[in-house]
Amino acid sequence: MSRSDFAKTKRVVVKIGSSLLTAGGRGLNKEAIAAWVAQMASLRARGIEVILVSSGAVAEGMARLGLKVRPKTLHELQAAASVGQMGLVRVFENNFQQHGLHAAQVLLTHDDLSDRRRYLNARSTLLALLKFGVVPVINENDAVATEEIRFGDNDTLGALVANLIEAELLVILTDQQGLFTADPSIDPAARLVSEINVNDASLDIMAGDSRSGLGRGGMYTKVRAARLASRSGAATVIAAGVAENVIAEIVAGKPIGTYMVPSIGPLLARKRWLAGQLQVKGRLELDDGAVKVLRDAGKSLLAVGVKNVIGGFQRGELVSCVSAQGMEVARGLINYSAEDVRKVVGRPSSEFECILGYADDEELIHRDNMVVM
Repeated sequence: MSRSDFAKTKRVVVKIGSSLLTAGGRGLNKEAIAAWVAQMASLRARGIEVILVSSGAVAEGMARLGLKVRPKTLHELQAAASVGQMGLVRVFENNFQQHGLHAAQVLLTHDDLSDRRRYLNARSTLLALLKFGVVPVINENDAVATEEIRFGDNDTLGALVANLIEAELLVILTDQQGLFTADPSIDPAARLVSEINVNDASLDIMAGDSRSGLGRGGMYTKVRAARLASRSGAATVIAAGVAENVIAEIVAGKPIGTYMVPSIGPLLARKRWLAGQLQVKGRLELDDGAVKVLRDAGKSLLAVGVKNVIGGFQRGELVSCVSAQGMEVARGLINYSAEDVRKVVGRPSSEFECILGYADDEELIHRDNMVVM
């Protein structure tokens, strides 16, 4: 993907760092936030879905509590985050409302994305919010996350969210112009890296640590995030958040910041993950009509097209879809357990609630979570 392809982007994750959001720790930078929100609203008006990953809860909490130094203990950090979240939510919601948009707060922990069922639930919620035209504002759930399940930085969270909802582009806004060949505050010969492959070994040498003391991320975490995002084929741009109209300019393909080029495209990345990285837990035998629909029309799998269920599996696990002759047609992440699928085999989705007592999804496997073999 070249920068010129960014103009075709349909879904963007924007991550904004603590030092930008809080004006270096002096409380929320409301003027800058208003400008970023205006740019994101402009993208929404053009039909581009936007997900915001916001740092700054701890830093805003520190400002509100009059703390000059970032707390060291986990419970103090959680307390500061709890106070700071109130300010973040209020400012973002007020600004998005000025553009006729709603924002939604989504707090995640690493456990939410490592557990397959919770992963699917988080994905379904975010996709539903995007469908309603809402801008999700995502942050790590600092108020309850323990040391063992913390993401460690919101750069990583941004990358995992890009993976989760299959965004084509991850924009990481920071207080630096991008990635330099060396630390520009020390080496006057340091050059801005305009474009580089995420797998380039020299990245590990060039990346450094955070100097602001507010966030947990540095350039190293941004490089790591770009590599994580590339697993689903997402491109990453690291750029200065203070640059005028920076988000819109990046999406327009302008040469701003550092473009971290993914090694594979989104479709191939998704296919590799579904086809080779997960263990198949069961099989669904399909009728001829369902086989044709999956192969020729790229549709989701409905229960009405299933004839038989083989094996045991839980929601979110990988299952194989086979023809009556036993030939694998597709595989994907199932939305219901094997026990529940057996109850609705051959039945229309409209009967799920009556049969199961609930109806999470109309599809057994959504086309976005399926790869045709």
